[in-house]
Amino acid sequence: MKPKLIGALVAAAALTAALTAPASASAVRVAATAELTPAAIDAYLGKVMDATGLPGISVVVTHNDRVIHAAGYGQGSDGKPVTADTPMRVASLSKSFTAMAVLTLVDAGKIQLEKPVAQQLPGFHMADPRAATITVRQLLDQTSGLSDTTLDINALEETTSLAQYVDRLKTGTLAADPGTRWAYCNVNYDLAARLIEVASGQSFDDYLKQHVFTPLGMTHSAVRAEVVRPSNGYNSVFGAWLARPELPGFLDGSGSGGVITTAADMGAWLVSQNGKGKQLVTPQSLRTMHTPSKIGDYAMGWSLDGDNKLLVHSGNLFTYTAVEAISPETGYGFAVMTNSAALTDDTYSIATGLLAMTEGRTPELPGGDRQTFELVLGLIGLVAAGLGIVGVRRSRRWAARRAGRPRWRIALRMVPVLLPVALLAAYPDLISFISNGRTITWAQLTYFAIPLTITLAVAALAGAATTVMRLVRLRAVGPTR
Repeated sequence: MKPKLIGALVAAAALTAALTAPASASAVRVAATAELTPAAIDAYLGKVMDATGLPGISVVVTHNDRVIHAAGYGQGSDGKPVTADTPMRVASLSKSFTAMAVLTLVDAGKIQLEKPVAQQLPGFHMADPRAATITVRQLLDQTSGLSDTTLDINALEETTSLAQYVDRLKTGTLAADPGTRWAYCNVNYDLAARLIEVASGQSFDDYLKQHVFTPLGMTHSAVRAEVVRPSNGYNSVFGAWLARPELPGFLDGSGSGGVITTAADMGAWLVSQNGKGKQLVTPQSLRTMHTPSKIGDYAMGWSLDGDNKLLVHSGNLFTYTAVEAISPETGYGFAVMTNSAALTDDTYSIATGLLAMTEGRTPELPGGDRQTFELVLGLIGLVAAGLGIVGVRRSRRWAARRAGRPRWRIALRMVPVLLPVALLAAYPDLISFISNGRTITWAQLTYFAIPLTITLAVAALAGAATTVMRLVRLRAVGPTR
């Protein structure tokens, strides 16, 4: 197999592993009988920062009705230290807040979970007649049949309001009958946010502020950057952190990923989600929110992690990552937020390390995966560039040895060199496939996946340059058969 092809395939394999494999870990010694204290948490997270090289993280740990510890580590792109009050984008953690807002309106009799959305949201129509039967419950547990594969996600992200967003769904179709298949799709929660606006008579952000954030004392939380403004997050580029503005798109005010909050505010949220402190809905509604559907482990803005007996949700934007977790059995809650995004995400590993500490177990340190993957990709890129230079320089000799040969044989010899070009052309579709059908765009691939994108581009450029020069030299040495 040609070196360029090997490089391209290894690069793709590296991304697959980065997206699917748990972080490797090394043990941190903590006494099995040690009480979980702020000092113990600080000690663990200090080692996490050293092991991962993350620019900044904010973390909160709660137990029953109290916050054990909320703190920040590292610094933001504005040069300020990250603290418990540093605003962070939490991406898809927003879905649990949107679900809670819906359930407050269910308790108030203004939304009905089992009634079709179309009967409660004027203006919601799709080209697929099955959409008329989607219920509110199916939106929240992501069994509506909505899917990135049958919707124009790019057009939806160009919208500037929830009303406009819903209007653009009119040409879309469903990937399955409602209630028969689970598929993660942001559209479910942006539709739910628009339903909140119609049912309440308030904007989505005003409703969240009045009925979710303020009652819980979450005074530094919002769904619009002009209200609570986070600093730019970071992307990892071959081991170096590069501060970048968040990728443009429908984000502020969205129900699927718009929430900006702090570790301190998340403490109040986790306490309430564990059924303690201030409650926003009835105990039955809270149980409904935490109960997975019959066809998947996804509830309403929470997923069931059976291995750790946790309800969890992760969030991944393009310069921020986050995870939240609660243990209804023990009353513990965890939130880990970072001001960075890369090929690997350490937030869940950090949260499970904190979980281990609450159980008197030895936590593990994530670390090394990001640096290792990006080092490998960097080396592949350098090798590809070197092979491209060699291929161009030797193109005259290559052409001379093949002069007069049949064209089909020459074409076959070109295939391995052009494979990186084909891989680059299919790159967004390939990553979308790896991501279970989620739509991934070229712009997005220049953020979290930028080391892989650069490596593939270098390999493709090397292959294209070699191919062009070989064709030029073949033409110069004479005709082929």
